[in-house]
Amino acid sequence: MANETKRLAEYAAALRYDDLPEPVLRRAKDCLIDTVAAIVYGHTQPAGRIAVEQLRAVGAGGACRILGAGGDALRAESAACANGVLAHAFELDSLRKPGAGVHPGAVLVPAALAVAQERGAGGRALLAALVAGCEVLFRVGKATKHTPESRGFHAPGLTGPFGAAVAAGHLAGLDAAAMTNALGIAGSLGGGLLAFAKSGNGGMVKRLHLGRAAESGVTAARLAGHGFTGPDTVLEGAFGFLEAYCLETDVDALTSGLGERWETLTLCLKRYPCHITAHTPVTAVLALRDAHGFRATDVRGVSVEGTAKMAEMHAIAEPADLVLAQYSIPFCVAIALTRDPRDPDAFSDATLHDPQVRDLCRRVTVRAAPGAHGWTTTTRIALADGRHLEQTVEDFPGTPALPQSAEERTAKFMRLTRRLGERAAPLLARLEAIEQEDRLDWLG
Repeated sequence: MANETKRLAEYAAALRYDDLPEPVLRRAKDCLIDTVAAIVYGHTQPAGRIAVEQLRAVGAGGACRILGAGGDALRAESAACANGVLAHAFELDSLRKPGAGVHPGAVLVPAALAVAQERGAGGRALLAALVAGCEVLFRVGKATKHTPESRGFHAPGLTGPFGAAVAAGHLAGLDAAAMTNALGIAGSLGGGLLAFAKSGNGGMVKRLHLGRAAESGVTAARLAGHGFTGPDTVLEGAFGFLEAYCLETDVDALTSGLGERWETLTLCLKRYPCHITAHTPVTAVLALRDAHGFRATDVRGVSVEGTAKMAEMHAIAEPADLVLAQYSIPFCVAIALTRDPRDPDAFSDATLHDPQVRDLCRRVTVRAAPGAHGWTTTTRIALADGRHLEQTVEDFPGTPALPQSAEERTAKFMRLTRRLGERAAPLLARLEAIEQEDRLDWLG
């Protein structure tokens, strides 16, 4: 052991806005804007509506806002939880590439924004906190080698509290010792099971995991600020996070490149409102459809080859509800064959029960390919006229290697915030200049 938890805490506590290169700030701002849009859209979903109602009932009396909800302000923990559930309510929030079981937007933005509003902080402080959270969160996720899910855990519910604690603690002004305690506390607050992926029902609970992670980060930072302690080897030590939850680990990844390489630049924005494993086959289907002009009725079958995880967890041919449908590669491929998968309205209950979509789901097979890694897939489409089409996709617009253009980011924001009407464009403009804002109480 090399005091990895302490080193991460020291680094995060010392990080300042003026230390951040422009590309890193741009990525943090992209994450913020993307998450705000996802939260606003989350109000259209049952999980979001239920979470808002419940947390309003128990969280009154604070200074923090549920974005897009209106009404009275809440305590920081309740606002963070509600915004975290909303951000993940429709599979629209950001990740890291390569994947590491982390959702930065849904855990860092809700936690950081709640503490910023509570403490009267401004846009620069918010962006610095988001970067500090990313730098820790992504390293923790990478150190797990994405193995907690092999044991049945939903990884973002476990990794999320660490990043959220750093983001919240940064805004609260925690020093290195207190930040170490915040991480130590966060390690005992994570949770989330993948039972929904096997039971075929109850998928709404997946949304809760991100909200609880954001809430836990605020709680951990608050307790640490008042002197509550946690183990200073929570990540790397005996019975610590990596040992307890992971089948394989890379302890060196916790601090590799710390202060030299910006993990924030690996942040990935989603293009479609579905699980990230479906993004490359959906991109392949769209490219093949555009290039060859076939219709959904021409399709005899589709084969998707990817990782063993895709074949084991995401080959759901008969999704029982919309949450599982968004988790299903066959369903997402069927949407790409029949609709515009960039439009969240294409993923609806009506679509879920559309006979054509259900038939296409049954025509899609997902197989593990030897040596497959990450999100790369090869998609093969067999057509009724005898043609066989094939496309291998590694990246899509939103990954670090293929970033979304400003026009694409704006289009996604405006799609997701349609319910705001004329308020959407001014909100985007203000978010684009967030570093000029001295307070953030207007964001709600």
